Amino acid sequence: MNYTIQLPASQKPLSLADLLEKQWLVPRKVRHLLRMRKNCLVNGAIAEFHQIVQAGDTLTVILEETDYNYQPLQLGQAKNVKVLYEDSHLIVVDKPAGIKTHPNEPGEKGTLMNDLAAYLAPSQSRPYVVHRLDQETSGTLLFAKNPLVLPLLSRLLEEKQIYRRYQALVKGEISRDLTITKKIGRDRHDRRKRVIDPRGGQIAVTHVEVFSHTPKESRIFCILETGRTHQIRVHLAALGHPIIGDPLYGKQTAPRLMLHAYQMSLKHPFTEETIEITANPGLW
Repeated sequence: MNYTIQLPASQKPLSLADLLEKQWLVPRKVRHLLRMRKNCLVNGAIAEFHQIVQAGDTLTVILEETDYNYQPLQLGQAKNVKVLYEDSHLIVVDKPAGIKTHPNEPGEKGTLMNDLAAYLAPSQSRPYVVHRLDQETSGTLLFAKNPLVLPLLSRLLEEKQIYRRYQALVKGEISRDLTITKKIGRDRHDRRKRVIDPRGGQIAVTHVEVFSHTPKESRIFCILETGRTHQIRVHLAALGHPIIGDPLYGKQTAPRLMLHAYQMSLKHPFTEETIEITANPGLW
């Protein structure tokens, strides 16, 4: 596949070798193959790796099928995919509640990733997981469409440069905004669950913004600073305000877990355009 990228106005001059290695995080093996095959073009001409590239240059990277490992997927139903944003490198979809993000076993079907693979198949693109949502959670979910952009999106996530805002309906009254910083670890007695673990847990930070509240329930927004498994669910349950409909950390008192990944924003790794996505209608 050929991937063509125009370097943004903010791009500082540097060698093609440094761009691929340090800025785009292309693995050493792939860089070697690109150089040996002469599979990098700058402004339409075969490029040498010592060549200087700069703002406005157009780079074409030609990747062969065997350059990256890819786990084959069973194709699902393309019609099930609701696209919120898409370009040639990444796609954000609105995940329904009750469906898994991706398969856990070879040949597994019925996940969002299976449906997305079917949706992307006509364009010869493939989905690559950047982050996940719990099976019970709905809303914005980001995938890479090629292996070139995947490490860049993963770096944005790791460096907390992908803004994620969730809606949640919780039990009881939360009357003011707050930040939860309780460490989260594994539950030794139930492999499905996570627990608050002040000594051995991982740092976890959740910011809570109150939308409305009554003595019985509260509508809140949660903004993730970290992305631990079940983070919002564990943090809110630890405060005595479990998410309504949570079968693991509360009670199944609603048809679904009332948690929705409502908004996402990020800076595009190649164009530096700010992308803002909202998954309407959400929970309210």
